[in-house]
Amino acid sequence: QRVYYLSLEFYMGRTLQNTMINLGLQNACDEAIYQLGLDIEELEDIEEDAGLGNGGLGRLAACFLDSMATLGLAAYGYGIRYEYGIFNQKIRDGWQVEEADDWLRHGNPWEKARPEYMLPVHFYGRVEHTKSGQKWVDTQVVLALPYDTPVPGYMNNTVNTMRLWSARAPNDFNLRDFNVGDYIQAVLDRNLAENISRVLYPNDNFFEGKELRLKQEYFVVAATLQDIIRRFKASKFGSTESVRTIFDSFPDQVAIQLNDTHPALAIPELMRVFVDIEKLPWTKAWDITKQTFAYTNHTVLPEALERWPVDLVEKLLPRHLQIIYEINQRHLDKVAALFPNDLDRLRRMSLIEEGGVKRINMAHLCIIGSHAVNGVAKIHSDIVKTQVFKDFADLEPEKFQNKTNGITPRRWLLLCNPGLAELIAEKIGEDYVKDLSQLIKLHKFVNDDIFIREVSKVKQENKVKFAQFLEKEYKVKINPSSMFDVHVKRIHEYKRQLMNCLHVITLYNRIKRDPMKPFVPRTVVIGGKAAPGYHMAKMIIKLITAVGHVVNNDPVVGNKLKVIFLENYRVSLAEKVIPATDLSEQISTAGTEASGTGNMKFMLNGALTIGTMDGANVEMAEEAGEENLFIFGMRIQDVAELDKKGYNAQEYYDKLPELKQAIDQIKSGFFSPTQPDLFNEVTNMLFHHDRFKVFADYEAYVKCQDKVSQLYMNAKEWTKLVIRNIAASGKFSSDRTIKEYARDIWNVEPSDTKIPPPNEPRDVADD
Repeated sequence: QRVYYLSLEFYMGRTLQNTMINLGLQNACDEAIYQLGLDIEELEDIEEDAGLGNGGLGRLAACFLDSMATLGLAAYGYGIRYEYGIFNQKIRDGWQVEEADDWLRHGNPWEKARPEYMLPVHFYGRVEHTKSGQKWVDTQVVLALPYDTPVPGYMNNTVNTMRLWSARAPNDFNLRDFNVGDYIQAVLDRNLAENISRVLYPNDNFFEGKELRLKQEYFVVAATLQDIIRRFKASKFGSTESVRTIFDSFPDQVAIQLNDTHPALAIPELMRVFVDIEKLPWTKAWDITKQTFAYTNHTVLPEALERWPVDLVEKLLPRHLQIIYEINQRHLDKVAALFPNDLDRLRRMSLIEEGGVKRINMAHLCIIGSHAVNGVAKIHSDIVKTQVFKDFADLEPEKFQNKTNGITPRRWLLLCNPGLAELIAEKIGEDYVKDLSQLIKLHKFVNDDIFIREVSKVKQENKVKFAQFLEKEYKVKINPSSMFDVHVKRIHEYKRQLMNCLHVITLYNRIKRDPMKPFVPRTVVIGGKAAPGYHMAKMIIKLITAVGHVVNNDPVVGNKLKVIFLENYRVSLAEKVIPATDLSEQISTAGTEASGTGNMKFMLNGALTIGTMDGANVEMAEEAGEENLFIFGMRIQDVAELDKKGYNAQEYYDKLPELKQAIDQIKSGFFSPTQPDLFNEVTNMLFHHDRFKVFADYEAYVKCQDKVSQLYMNAKEWTKLVIRNIAASGKFSSDRTIKEYARDIWNVEPSDTKIPPPNEPRDVADD
């Protein structure tokens, strides 16, 4: 059984250090480089991030690849080799400016082009009805050139493959048809085909229905399925079975996981191959298809759900539209038989949304075409089952599962926090790296004074190092004994960076009101990218930088409070900031963050969490004990009640003087004296159309932050909580997540056998 993880994003970051760690070569390499008079860290800092992802979804795929290799699964990651990854973010005059991420400029030593496996992908054309069935003809062809990147498991001599496709125009592109005279233009037009793999769409949790994006989605799916089928047939070499029966074993040898709906076209594409090319009967083809696919849902935000216009799909993929209609017809016939005369249910469950422009609901396609559907944290899977896709769960409850996300402890502990990793190994041995649940053994050291001091010392060293980095990059003097309060993730209204900003203003106002009053010093770090077309997110960045400018330059404040907007947040920067963090901000409105994975990275690295009961925060609180996190604010039920009642921001503004003061300052231009009305759109949103209810949680948030400051003054008690959190973070390894996918969805068994290294003869290994 082979596992295929299909994703339009793989947010890999840098590869050098991760490879040395997984191969057990880090110390040897460090030493060798040192002998040459070089510094390995300087070398590591030269490598570009492979930024082929936006945020959580893309980084999850990367963590999963690491875990699948470490667990010895025969697994492949399939995606697109974008020439330009997620944009580089520059902050100019407080505003985000995007620059192209030309990450391949100096070449990529980790990839190997495989032209021998190049495959054709078809677009446009028309469908011809022939005696032998439907034929898709007069298409435009684009070639898919695979590039392979090795994915080493941790110390098990296993190396899996991530195969990313690059688009190439065929050599006769635009030269075979009527285009006789203009040879030069025809060659220049090759760019049109090759643009398919040019650039990553920079949207996180937002659907933008562009033709080029649909082309990308079909491109990766069509090339990958041809590759999978080629490999399946090769394993059947010399088989006497007919085509009809050869595919019976397909689901036993192929498991395909769809990372969100982005690769959903794999479902009609596999049907097209089975029915049109391999000539399987529809019902058999559909049965095999369903057993092959499984779908992971990553968000419940309506603006993020993919709904492609029928007209666009008809133009680009005419045969696939026919197949989708047929899938829908048979599906609705089944529903109608079970629920006669329930027209509203048929409308709700259809793959096709009528009204205005007809659209295809890709999530519905994924649910119908898969044997398993999962959310990415308990609370999210529950919302998926009981709210968003309730009709489908009523029909097939056994199809819906939960698989709580995880992170790889190799990158997110060993690589980024060697001091803490070593300290843990001294106490409980090194096995925890492959079995993170062993961290529970740290509980017996919660009251060990020496261990408490050592944990505290490692954190302090990480903070000093990061403070030096900040001072070098931002020319702001950082107090390394201040609380490092960190909020890093994509900028989005639902993640409520605005609420953090209001708290910062509140702290500033308290210092100004009574400068002599004792104050627990904080360095507030906020970072993340805004989608280039997301105006409100860009205004939020400008507000944060404007507040920072006032706070950081006020002599009355001194070193009590500093605000840094962390520019160009990415995987390699996360590896620097996370180990240095004291307080992790996970403050989305309950019911909006599907899981979150940054929350887990902070917990594993000795930060305490301030957060709402949302996403995986719920399970973190369950594992560590709610009293060991700073949980505040509305729960899902409270949000629902407030929606029913009607959220009125004004009443919170009228009732809470500190909130009123902060908002009045933003409105009056206190933070933008040269443009007093600069932030009017922001305050107007907060009062009149804030879907995420910032004011409703403000009071609870500020009170909770006061509790945080109280505890921070008692270093020993703080560190005890830190140890309890680290000891409870074992569940959040992606190894655990992948074991659950393997057993509950893919029907494969993870193996922890270390295969012999290639330099050892096989028979010796057998002995």
